[in-house]
Amino acid sequence: MKAFLYAVATVCLAAVSLRAAGPPPEAFRVLDPAPRPGRQITPYLHYQLEAAWRQDDLRKTRLAAIRTETDLLQLQREVRRSLLESIGGLPGGKAPLNARVTGTIRLDGYRIEKLIFESLPGFHVTALVYLPDGPPMPRPAVLVSCGHSSIGKAYTGYQQISARLAKRGYVVLCWDPVGQGERSQFWDSKKNDSRYNRVCGEHAILGNLAYLAGTSLARWEIWDGMRALDYLLTRPEVDRTRISITGTSGGGFQSSHIAALDQGIIAAAPSCYICSMPMRMANRIFADPDSDPEQDLYRMISAGVDHSGLLLLIYPRPLIVCAAVEDFFPIEGTRKTFREIEEVYCRFGRPEKIALTEGYHRHSFSSQNQENAFAFLDRFNRMPVRHTLDSTRVLEEKELWCTASGQARLDFRDGKSLMELIREYYLERKENVSLSLAETYRGDLYPGIDSWPVEAWQEIPPELCIAWEAAGSSEAEGVAIDRYLLHHSRMLAVPVLHFHRKAAPAGKILLWFGSNGKAAAGDWPEIRKYLDQGFQVVSFDFRALGENRMQYKVYSIDDPRLAEVDLEKQYASPLSGVLANYVYNSLLTGRPYFLQMIEDAEIVSRFVREKLGGGTLQVTAGGEAYTLAAAVAEVLPGVGLLDRPGGETIRWSGLVDRMSETWPIQYLLPYGAYIH
Repeated sequence: MKAFLYAVATVCLAAVSLRAAGPPPEAFRVLDPAPRPGRQITPYLHYQLEAAWRQDDLRKTRLAAIRTETDLLQLQREVRRSLLESIGGLPGGKAPLNARVTGTIRLDGYRIEKLIFESLPGFHVTALVYLPDGPPMPRPAVLVSCGHSSIGKAYTGYQQISARLAKRGYVVLCWDPVGQGERSQFWDSKKNDSRYNRVCGEHAILGNLAYLAGTSLARWEIWDGMRALDYLLTRPEVDRTRISITGTSGGGFQSSHIAALDQGIIAAAPSCYICSMPMRMANRIFADPDSDPEQDLYRMISAGVDHSGLLLLIYPRPLIVCAAVEDFFPIEGTRKTFREIEEVYCRFGRPEKIALTEGYHRHSFSSQNQENAFAFLDRFNRMPVRHTLDSTRVLEEKELWCTASGQARLDFRDGKSLMELIREYYLERKENVSLSLAETYRGDLYPGIDSWPVEAWQEIPPELCIAWEAAGSSEAEGVAIDRYLLHHSRMLAVPVLHFHRKAAPAGKILLWFGSNGKAAAGDWPEIRKYLDQGFQVVSFDFRALGENRMQYKVYSIDDPRLAEVDLEKQYASPLSGVLANYVYNSLLTGRPYFLQMIEDAEIVSRFVREKLGGGTLQVTAGGEAYTLAAAVAEVLPGVGLLDRPGGETIRWSGLVDRMSETWPIQYLLPYGAYIH
């Protein structure tokens, strides 16, 4: 009897084990062969680049149509308006700077004054003013905007640039960008460091929240530079008619934008930044993956700005572009953009006011490029032209602290953080701005999916069509699992799984997905639950997720610790990951990735209605993806939201109001805080 009971128990346990195991993993795979691991120009990256180049062609057409300086001025006005819209405008009015000098260092041929000023009330900027020795007299000045470094203005290269210019006879002001140097916004006193890296990490957190509020981190970086210029105008040592700007990398970004928007700058020398944005989109994942949202202005390509537009706004003022041939800003993009604007300068009789200097090296403001750039500035600042560089002394970071603690947020407890300023920006506008997600989805760049025909795949890449391809079928526990590929937009495809009981009548159909896309083997209990409720279940991968994911782990040059994070988490990291770079690319071309995920859901819903028959169509999702499911139901007619116990939707307004630091990067939606 015991032997019999043991045998029965063994059979039962085996049956339970078999039932729990569910279908094998290959039943959930659609793509054959699976994407190869490593660096790939994936179909989705190719799709993004094609969209960018089409928009770039439109921009070039507008530029080529210029015939007179009147045409040029009109185009400049349009580009300026687009640029300001991209950053959410500039602050209105200028409050007192409340500038104070907290110390002085005397060196050979110049002295350094440690400066703190407020670019906005309570928003403190730490800076160094380099003053040449010699008789008191108004001198030309240069703003030196810092690139990315955890120590900001104390970085060796920025010290050398500033000191060399001072020894040349210029007054120089070099300031810490927000999130770097003495301006960490997320300081952890226990760690004695930021919660994020101070190279690009803090920028990722700040910039992502700014997008939701309909603005950009660039807005405040540009404003800091404009107020630094205002400070120089208060100094008797400065000739207000001779103020230039230079900076490299992130400083090249700042110097380009500040010069574009502030006519008080008479000459500009941006280094290691100017490129062509479609080319930058192509290599960023592999060459420079760290998130830096201020450099990805919303609609910067689709609105016809790009880097060419920045340089166009500097015309007719003197401009020298400094470039590194081996930079991760592709040199051919630099040459392309430079030639476009050089042609404008030449067409209107100012060829001497524009120049390009290239060094055969990696990302840096090399001595060669500095020599050429400084000589160019000399010429237009009525200074003796020199083609040499002075030796300088490099000081330790702490010697250059403007604050007592080394952090402005610690010294000025009553000051404001940028997170607070972003929240204030939103609160000032929320009563007057109200957006509909459905209207946002069906805006100017909506591809018209609701009118695409649904047809069988004919081995020809479809453009404005959904071409379905059967990719196999299997069966488990009385459930058929049919696999499909839905081809569209010439180069994209949606992998789809259709779970249904063979004898079940057509009726209720449920779209289901998780945070990584369609169902996997571990989701089988969830899928069975809905099958038992009488649903057919259709699950699918969004572009860049699931089987459409690039099987590549980036390496952060700014924070090697991220290499220790497993591939699943790093792929979706808001600080440095493949998905974040896809998201930022989508913003440049004006169609946010979040809306493109809804496009994929609409493509699947069209296929379901045309191929799988009628019945009610609902959507739900596992985990954080319930937010996307709710958006799909809100936007797509005839798709209802199936309530999920415990399912929560992320509200963008709540993220801004709570000053949330992180959330799933795929849900980044510019102006999302105003969606009602």
